[in-house]
Amino acid sequence: MSPMKTFSLGLQHLLAMYGGAIIVPLIVGGALGLTSEQLTYLVSIDLLMCGIATLLQVWKNRFFGIGLPVVLGCTFTAVGPMIAIGNQYGISAVYGAIIAAGAFVFLFAKYFGKLVKFFPPIVTGSVVTVIGVTLIPVAMNNMAGGQGAKDFGDLSNIALSFGVLFFIIFLYRFFKGFIRSVAILIGMVVGTIVAAWMGKVDFSAVSEASWIHLPKLFYFGVPTFQITSILTMILVAAVSIVESTGVYFALSDICERKLEEKDLANGYRAEGLAILLGGLLNAFPYTTYSQNVGLVQLSGVKTRNVIYVVGTMLVVLGLVPKIAAMTTIIPAPVLGGAMVAMFGMVVAYGIKMLSSVEFASQENLLIIACSIGMGLGVTVVPDLFAKMPASIRILTDNGIVAGSVTAIVLNVFFHMIPNKVRQMPAVNEQKVS
Repeated sequence: MSPMKTFSLGLQHLLAMYGGAIIVPLIVGGALGLTSEQLTYLVSIDLLMCGIATLLQVWKNRFFGIGLPVVLGCTFTAVGPMIAIGNQYGISAVYGAIIAAGAFVFLFAKYFGKLVKFFPPIVTGSVVTVIGVTLIPVAMNNMAGGQGAKDFGDLSNIALSFGVLFFIIFLYRFFKGFIRSVAILIGMVVGTIVAAWMGKVDFSAVSEASWIHLPKLFYFGVPTFQITSILTMILVAAVSIVESTGVYFALSDICERKLEEKDLANGYRAEGLAILLGGLLNAFPYTTYSQNVGLVQLSGVKTRNVIYVVGTMLVVLGLVPKIAAMTTIIPAPVLGGAMVAMFGMVVAYGIKMLSSVEFASQENLLIIACSIGMGLGVTVVPDLFAKMPASIRILTDNGIVAGSVTAIVLNVFFHMIPNKVRQMPAVNEQKVS
């Protein structure tokens, strides 16, 4: 592809994940009472580490990297635990736990790689479908103006978001090639221009941002290591690996590349290294971003060169907050309209993956029904398990994790344990004969 096309597709991927990348530091920093200067550092260093984590993952070598067009960002699963640890033990304990969790994942990645047998199509298809379904409410909230917005649900927001969505559909229907592949980006640019005309674009963030921001080792002080915090963050990392595995298999299917245990181990090792570096620079734990899977499928461009561009852009944004602030002017309704297409495509691809499953089997239908039902249910009713212990809520507070764990457990129960039970009598009969 031409450099301009590669750059445009990279920018499209960047805009798809940017909102998710900055919302985590804003939530965590606000909950821990950080100053505006500290919060600025947290957002900037997070963008920088998103880029480094992405480059580590897409750069396939013998030691680490899945080598698929995957984009990494800070995991939402860690938000609650980080706030709880910070409020109880201080922010130094947060980063001590992140460093320990990253080292754990990095050192034991090859054992996580044996998870491949737990992810047949019935599981991967269910997981990807759950990912898409649980992301849809995020898009809906943005279409209405963003959760907590004063003008939430205003007709102007609804009209703007649907206008962006219909414009993307129009481009995808009547154009081919390059225009179709960057339809999301064009839709957001045009939507932002219209939003500016409607008075919905605020440029103050750009004027107030500084030009240069450099990362610092242990910005928030020397980390402390508290055993409960470390165990909690290791569990968070393990949950993130479950999410990432579903994304790996979705992208491998899109790219028509079979994943082996070593590939998964290299992917997990890259995530462990990213988490470790995130702790050292006082950023966050990192995981694959599922919204970019829909973009890969929607654009049809599967080359890793685009993801190298995304990683480089994120690094630059992390070093130059003034440039990073420019992407914040895109109004929530514009992002929401684009998200519907991207997240809906994730759902569609999950259904496509399930097409290879034997639907005549009632066991398979029950696995799909329960995993998607649990994922959607926890997303719609997030307080369902509010009275459970905090260590267990890590597995239940997130719809993606809850649905994924349900699919894995039920597949083991219906398809793996019965096979072992059936094989035992056969072995005993051979011994008797």
